[in-house]
Amino acid sequence: MDLEKQPEKQPQKPVTQAPVAQAPVADGAIRASDADRDRIADILRDALAEGRLDAEEHSERIDAVYRAKTVGELEPIVRDLPAAGQPRPEPAPHAAPYAYGPELPDGPVENLVAVFSSSTRKGRWRVGPRTNAFALFGNVEIDLTEAMFGQRLTVINATSIFGNVEVRVPENISLRGSGTGIFGNFEVVTLEAADPEAPVVVVNGYSVFGNVEAKPKRGKRIADLHARMRKHLGH
Repeated sequence: MDLEKQPEKQPQKPVTQAPVAQAPVADGAIRASDADRDRIADILRDALAEGRLDAEEHSERIDAVYRAKTVGELEPIVRDLPAAGQPRPEPAPHAAPYAYGPELPDGPVENLVAVFSSSTRKGRWRVGPRTNAFALFGNVEIDLTEAMFGQRLTVINATSIFGNVEVRVPENISLRGSGTGIFGNFEVVTLEAADPEAPVVVVNGYSVFGNVEAKPKRGKRIADLHARMRKHLGH
């Protein structure tokens, strides 16, 4: 008796599972790229150049930039600074009586030297972008309270060896600087002008058994001098 032929079993098809939808990643949680870090570093560099940050705070923030792992960790570092490429607020016309010429990085350098003598620069004169002052057993005096600034940034490199270098500026400009006193004194009274377009004077250098001093002269304001100049010229 023939056995009845059993039907062959068909192979079962694997069950395909529907893909599980992933929750979107928040913008702040995205991993930061090198380009993201460079963008934040550029903002910090501009802020240092404009005087919004000092060197120590700039260094701290740069360290935080390169430790950051996400975009969300980068943004708070520059939250209080203008973004790179973002236009800066324009000052009101009456608040900026300055008429600077083009910035010339390789402009003329003025040298004031006093060796067993004295050298003085004061009165109404057009100050250049860079001045070198050197005193050896002598005295150099630079008075900028009546000077005319042809550029926004003026740098004074002061060296005093058994001598004295004094810099006097109007009360309403920005005054910055850094230097070293070796058995001597190096002092810059830092100022930050309320007007963002006011001239900036930077005094750098060192003294050895001598004195370098830069500070404002009470009662002298550059806006008053510019007003008098415009009146004299008939404007």
